[in-house]
Amino acid sequence: MHEKDRLMTRTSKYISLILRHKPETIGIALDEHGWADVNALIEGVNKTHPLDLKLLERIVAEDEKQRYSFNEDHTKIRANQGHSMQVDVELKEVVPPEVLFHGTGFKYTSSIDAQGLKPKTRLYVHLSKDAGTAYKVGSRHGRPVIYTVLSRQMHEDGFRFYLSQNGVYLTKEVPVRYLVKE
Repeated sequence: MHEKDRLMTRTSKYISLILRHKPETIGIALDEHGWADVNALIEGVNKTHPLDLKLLERIVAEDEKQRYSFNEDHTKIRANQGHSMQVDVELKEVVPPEVLFHGTGFKYTSSIDAQGLKPKTRLYVHLSKDAGTAYKVGSRHGRPVIYTVLSRQMHEDGFRFYLSQNGVYLTKEVPVRYLVKE
């Protein structure tokens, strides 16, 4: 990886921390929908990581997980999901496919097998529409384990599902009875 790419990755991760968890780190606030003022974000991030509008636009455009969105005139930015603080990112409620997938590390399976999937510090449990994506997510946490989620049955039983702007399915919890460990 080139130094420029490493720098962009570090800056992107820092922006993720700010927009999902700790905007106060750089002295900004998010509105009730998770939006931050782009100029204030750039100014705050620039204290520790080089950032200008051109680089921010590149980070948003090239992020493979599509973590961020601009408003129409690029004066505001927000994380699409993954927040640990209470924000309403105006998620669209959807009927999920028959099954969804959740990737995790083996070390978490005893807890999941006993309690189901919980959002922990986040607002929602994140689910993938394909096992490959779930495997990638699980690989970040050690030896990957994939759970198949009986999402359509959950929905029929009254659970709500949302689809984030970047294609991640979200729900408040997944009880054990809707999980099949691969």
